[in-house]
Amino acid sequence: MKVLVINPGSTSTKVALFHRESELWRKSVSHPVEERFPTLDAQLFLRRETVLRALREDPGFRPAEVGAVIGRGGLLHPLAGGVYRVNQAMKEDLSSCRYGSHASNLGGLLADLLAAELRVPAFIADPVVVDELDALARYSGLPDLPRRSIFHALNQKACARRAARELGKPYEDCALIVAHLGGGVSVGAHLGGRVRDVNNALDGDGPFAVERAGGLPSGDWLRYVLAHREEPEALQRRLTGRGGVVAYLGTNDARRIEEAIEAHERGEAGSGGLDGRRCLEVLQAMCYQIAKEICSLAAAASGRLDAVVLTGGLAHSGRIVEGIGARVRFLAPLFVYPGENEMEALAAAAYDALDGRQPVLEYRK
Repeated sequence: MKVLVINPGSTSTKVALFHRESELWRKSVSHPVEERFPTLDAQLFLRRETVLRALREDPGFRPAEVGAVIGRGGLLHPLAGGVYRVNQAMKEDLSSCRYGSHASNLGGLLADLLAAELRVPAFIADPVVVDELDALARYSGLPDLPRRSIFHALNQKACARRAARELGKPYEDCALIVAHLGGGVSVGAHLGGRVRDVNNALDGDGPFAVERAGGLPSGDWLRYVLAHREEPEALQRRLTGRGGVVAYLGTNDARRIEEAIEAHERGEAGSGGLDGRRCLEVLQAMCYQIAKEICSLAAAASGRLDAVVLTGGLAHSGRIVEGIGARVRFLAPLFVYPGENEMEALAAAAYDALDGRQPVLEYRK
């Protein structure tokens, strides 16, 4: 029994076929600007054809061998983590963009279309709106601004379950802190099978990251906003997109930054117009802030942790892993699972549902 995985992004559609842990093939189709139709319905037709074309190009594909189709979860109302059947209520909220418009909304809709043709169930799993916060974690300091749970739920949950398997314990019995390190950084406290506290990675809360400003000094940010009178969209870009490492170094290219640091360490002149010494200090500061965030969440577990997990694209960097690990290893063993792992996480979730290891949940408005 195989699982078809669909992951629509803003500029591409990824399709993969899995047999258990084995990825049989993966294709990523880029969509030029002229193909990015303004309506979700038009996008849905285009992406459906993309998936069907990928299947037709596989000479060994047998529709009867597919047991489920799973898509990336989109913007829905806040919900608990897990595997959800794509039902009518979910399709209505995704297609109407009731809770926001994003390419990920197409994930469940595409899964439903393909699953209907294959006569198998359609699922989504752990969308970014997973909300399992404890009541105390919602307090921000102002009643009008409660803290929200928006984070890399899919990869965090998958890596937490992987760590639990390595520890030989059920995920529901583990106390873990998981840090997803990418353009944005989310750090979550996984306690008793729930993410009871996590920073809002979408808005750039928490530590600064490659493209996120992180938690800013509140008064200084207020005075900046009042003094500069920029449009809301421009202010948002300063927080998410042009904040963090980009604001300090003018680039989000980790390879250029690493090359500049290596040149500095060899005593050579700056590489690619970047000051290696400055690059090193900025990366060290980012690691310092991430480590502080991890350590602060140890309080949520009363200091009793089974493991700290680092994942995401930046976990490929030995420099960054060591920069964080050196400050957090005293808490618990450190597990490192580099990469986004979205396709693998979706396939694993589908098999968990098919095999009965996770219940299949129903989405309700």
